[in-house]
Amino acid sequence: MDDVTEPKIGDARPVPRRIMLDRLRHWFPLALLIVLCVGFGLSSERFLTVNNGLIVLQQSAVLLVAALAMTFIVMSGSIDLSVGSMVAITALAASALSATLGIWAILPAIAVGVVCGAVNGAFFAYGKIPSFIVTLGTLVIFRGIVLLYTGGAPVSITDRDFLGFYSGRSFGVPNTVLIALAATVVAAVILNHTVFGREVRAIGGGERVALLSGINVNRVKFWIFVLAGALCGLAGLLQSARTMAATAQLAQGLELDVIAAVVVGGTPLTGGVGRIRGTVLGVLIIAILSNGMNMTGVDPYLQNIVKGLVLITAVFLTIDRSKILIIK
Repeated sequence: MDDVTEPKIGDARPVPRRIMLDRLRHWFPLALLIVLCVGFGLSSERFLTVNNGLIVLQQSAVLLVAALAMTFIVMSGSIDLSVGSMVAITALAASALSATLGIWAILPAIAVGVVCGAVNGAFFAYGKIPSFIVTLGTLVIFRGIVLLYTGGAPVSITDRDFLGFYSGRSFGVPNTVLIALAATVVAAVILNHTVFGREVRAIGGGERVALLSGINVNRVKFWIFVLAGALCGLAGLLQSARTMAATAQLAQGLELDVIAAVVVGGTPLTGGVGRIRGTVLGVLIIAILSNGMNMTGVDPYLQNIVKGLVLITAVFLTIDRSKILIIK
């Protein structure tokens, strides 16, 4: 019986339970995506159409960029609850300055995101406050700044260059989708082909071991949140272009969809493991789930329950219980 789950001392063979977990984490997103596509395709003849496919991609753009940000954070073993508020405040920056800067409103949007990410990172990495607490506080603070500035009124975008570029299409594909795909490629390169990406994985896999191996853990943690802030700035810009305005309630509740997309995509909350392509699959799953439920007439309140159940199921199936004590 020793060869089933517990190898003998000195036995170099991998634990079968670990192998099964890795395979489940790897194939679960793709299997769930196929099930959803088949199910909704049979429920509605309009679902499996090119037009609806483009709609799903357009709806996925903001979620994808924000989920890329969350992927780095979750892989490091932390969490960020302020993603929706950061998207709102950066969308406000883009909307307020679009008339002056046109398409270059992307610069203040990303700059504001970087500042917000730096605030989160500084309190977390150097202030030694748990990421959950820090981002719970800044979730309220950033949203409060948006409410204070707008007074509850929308800030509309009227600049034609801005709307023409960010809301237009190239080769029949929405520009927001192309920008999101470009961000995905950059994020994949950073994660898979840079020292920083390896350090993120190392910290998520074991912070003490990473520290002993010479990694400046505090510095890496800080820059993870700065990078996440920059990506949220881009997401805010895309969201403002999509709605042609920034509102006080913009991206409220986005945190649930972002965390769900990352976890469903195979990045466990225990950190150390994850893939950008898994996050892409997770985003498509959440977007298709919302699109399909809307198309088949599922009650909007019931949709939130379904998303919550999908998140819990994904965590239950993919979490590494050997690291359960280090969840932050």
